Amino acid sequence: MWLNVAIGILIPFLGTTLGAACVFFLKKEISERLSRALSGFAAGIMVSASFFSLILPALSQAESYGKLSFIPVGLGFFAGMLFLLVLDLLVPHVHLDKSEEGPRTGLKKTTKLFLAVSLHNLPEGMVVGIVFAGWMYGKSEITLAGATVLAVGIALQNFPEGAIVSMPLRAEGMPKSKTFVYGMLSGIIEPIGALMTAFAASLFLPIMPYLLAFAAGAMFYVVVEELVPEMAKGEHNNAGTVFFAIGFVIMMALDIAFG
Repeated sequence: MWLNVAIGILIPFLGTTLGAACVFFLKKEISERLSRALSGFAAGIMVSASFFSLILPALSQAESYGKLSFIPVGLGFFAGMLFLLVLDLLVPHVHLDKSEEGPRTGLKKTTKLFLAVSLHNLPEGMVVGIVFAGWMYGKSEITLAGATVLAVGIALQNFPEGAIVSMPLRAEGMPKSKTFVYGMLSGIIEPIGALMTAFAASLFLPIMPYLLAFAAGAMFYVVVEELVPEMAKGEHNNAGTVFFAIGFVIMMALDIAFG
């Protein structure tokens, strides 16, 4: 059982690692159109995963509340959004669209970018940990296949995040091997957060609907605060919107087919 959990936890980290490896075969910078497309794709996957893999199971597990089942899910969702909002205010970072920085510090912009992606990987790690914990402890709404599909979906949207860290560092003249390591390490918080959450979730099984909704709220915060502005920046084009739809449908199909 724990072997399955370990594999599932590492799958999203693999996505970040592959994205960081872009420095070995792409130009020094990602084009604006490609950046929009990747951000839209990641946003579509996260929204779809949040709804089908987190919010729907949370509502199902809260069915004992009857018509008030929206209360624990709504409270958990708002708590997740608030949690990321507080981290966003406290942790020095730069927004992914480079338009606005977080708290003023003496850190380099590339360091803030690294922290930004690391910060956004935290809720994704929590999502994986919570879902695998739900499977481990016998929540019937969550299957191993469904949890694995969610991990694969997050790995897909982690791919552009790994590139977002490594490519700017390469553009500033840093050696390819070093930029790859930085990009890869930006995702290390994900398996750590997932493992910690999986262990802690066993203590909070009665409030699993809250935890699932909390994870969904945290992921929605990343989408609204970072990915949507990134996919809409610059001159108008529809690349981000089209790839949002593609990401959403792919994740929905995976969840329904294998979940």
